[in-house]
Formats: sequence, structure tokens, C-alpha cells
Amino acid sequence: MRKNLFLALPAAALLLLAAACDDSKSYAEYLNEQDMAVNNYLADNTVILDVPEDTVFITGENAPFYRMDDDGDIYMRVLKPGTKGNMVQTNDQVYFRYTRWNLNYYTDGTLPTGEGNNITLSPCWFRYNNYQIESSYTWGYGVQFPLSLLPIDCEVLVVIKSTMGPTSEQADVQPYLWKLTYELKQ
Repeated sequence: MRKNLFLALPAAALLLLAAACDDSKSYAEYLNEQDMAVNNYLADNTVILDVPEDTVFITGENAPFYRMDDDGDIYMRVLKPGTKGNMVQTNDQVYFRYTRWNLNYYTDGTLPTGEGNNITLSPCWFRYNNYQIESSYTWGYGVQFPLSLLPIDCEVLVVIKSTMGPTSEQADVQPYLWKLTYELKQ
């Protein structure tokens, strides 16, 4: 009986996975669509393929996007560089506000309607570089990444592909453009 149960559980799990899959597209096709959406957006912007060695970025609304990783999963435009030396430390509690736009719906130079918490009284938060607690890993690596190079009071636009975004959305394979501002809990 126990042996039958041991064999039946994996078989049932495989059956559920097969039933849950959408046969119309493969995961690779979703990843390809994501790449095309990101490329479509970045084609309307200047992109620099390397991070400046001194991390002195060109800043402003018309600044270039910098490719932040070799895989092209994160691109960042620095709107405001923040106060030099005002860097966040590991495990600091960081509050942030954001607006984000789904780049799958970017057409003819126009972003879709954004969503986020920029107009509410409730900021989101994480513990910087501490992925052992839910509040930090929930938001993904991409939301925290700018703070590895810029002061806490920076303002950035970041293109984040799904694998670097919120964990609850990684399977959706949706790329987003995030406008982020940060604040340290005092």
C-alpha cells in the first residue's frame, strides 16, 4: 500500500502539471515575447551596454538606460543620483514607492496605464540584501538592485524582466518598467 502511494503521488503531480499547462505557448515563447517587448521599449531610448566603472551615471529624464547585467535582465536610467555617500547597508529597512508599467502593452511610444503605490499612504518595504525574509525576496532582486550602486535618496527608472521581478509574478513572464524612490526607516 505504501509503495503504491509512493508511486501514485508523483504520477498525480505530473498529471496536474500537464493539465495546468497551456498548450498554445511554450515557456520559451513567453521568454521570447518578453525580450521583444523590452527591445521594443528600449529601441525608443538610448542604451549604454556597460555600467560606468566609477558609477557616475548620466542623469535626468532623457538620460540613457544602462544595461546592468550581462543577460540584459535589468536596465536602469538614473533620474536623480541621490546624495553622495548616503548608501544603504545590508539589512537596513528600506521603504520604497513605485509606479510600474507592463512593457507588453507599450506601443507607439506610449506606456500603458501604470500601477503602484506612489499615490497611497502605504509604502512597501524590504530589508536590503537580506533575502532570508519574505519582505525582501518577495519583491525580487531588480527592485533592490539600484541601491547597490546609488545612494538611498536616488530616483530611478528600471526595466526588470520577470526573472528579476517579484517572485509572485515570475511565472507570468511579464517585463515591467518601474519608477522607484527609496527612503530609509529612521
